[in-house]
Amino acid sequence: MNGKDEFLFKKSTLMSTGAGRDIIKQALLREKGYKQFSKYSRETEEQFQDFTKRYLLSLHKLIISDQNPSASLRKFSEEIGSSEMVLDDSKIQDVMARISRPEILADRVERILNSNFVLMTFPVLNALFDGAAAYFQESISSEVRTTIIDGHIIAIDLSEPMDRIIDRDEDMDYLDDYKLMNPYILEVARQKISVGGDVVLRSFEEGFKDARVGQYIDSRLKAKPESVTDENMMGCYKKYRAIMGTAARNMALDRKPLGEIYHLGMAKASEGVGCGNEIQDAIKNGSIKIPSWPLYYSIITGDVQKAFELTMRKSSIYLDEAKIALDMLPHEYGFRPFLEFLFQYVSHYNQYWFNELNKRDLYALLQKNLTLGDLHRK
Repeated sequence: MNGKDEFLFKKSTLMSTGAGRDIIKQALLREKGYKQFSKYSRETEEQFQDFTKRYLLSLHKLIISDQNPSASLRKFSEEIGSSEMVLDDSKIQDVMARISRPEILADRVERILNSNFVLMTFPVLNALFDGAAAYFQESISSEVRTTIIDGHIIAIDLSEPMDRIIDRDEDMDYLDDYKLMNPYILEVARQKISVGGDVVLRSFEEGFKDARVGQYIDSRLKAKPESVTDENMMGCYKKYRAIMGTAARNMALDRKPLGEIYHLGMAKASEGVGCGNEIQDAIKNGSIKIPSWPLYYSIITGDVQKAFELTMRKSSIYLDEAKIALDMLPHEYGFRPFLEFLFQYVSHYNQYWFNELNKRDLYALLQKNLTLGDLHRK
């Protein structure tokens, strides 16, 4: 499995969860899902460097050809609807000169690509695309396939610098560079996705709009975390549904039934991963993420430990919804085992971090930090 936390998929770690033990069993029996998943994981390791080079070349070309970066950034910030993406005009010239240097740009791209969201999505989109092509019995050139997948991975990667700018919890020395890179990352993604045709591009634009809605709710809750509700947490999670669900839908070139089934399965699976990520972040930071399901449940119940238990139940609900998509797949679709195996990984990921939270006994610290932040139930 590819990702920043590769230790999660070592045998000793897999043995620590029920889902992980099922994964080991499938590997030992060489079941179809394991073989399909291994194939695309190996291909990712072989192809990711070439993808990075293509990404860099396209991004660098746009950056050095832009005669008015200030206008480009202003347009992007207006489209996103966030003043946090704006860079002072006095800084733009220096930042532009910096990211125009290939070695500097390569460093920044490598940083934002070093993300579980990106690394773990790459093999998934490749498998979904091939599954759809086989189901629809069509031959799509490798160049078109690569370009469409590249575009969606780059669009997913855009969430990394944007999140780091808003959260301000890592890469603090590079946030100005990220701000000016953002418009060009989005434009590269759009150019590549458009190769799939108007229907695919329109699907992406609709999903991107939904993701911005989710991001807006997220930013409002960061400013006023005590206002979190079940309803606006579902709205906040719209960014997960929109980003991953849209990318999955477009691996079938937005054609039914697979496009809709892909969207349901991957949107819900990504929400499930979101819960696990919130648990992982709590361990890493020693505090509850704002906003998050653990925060919501903590405020309502006044009990941090119970809040994380409820978050795990929420992740299971998301994953159960994702599994509904499996039963919607046409009988002749050949990649169901891949998806079943993928969902096992999601379950293992979440369970591992929940177990780790309990093992480290961090609840008292998390409760204390929540209280100090004046977010506990009055």
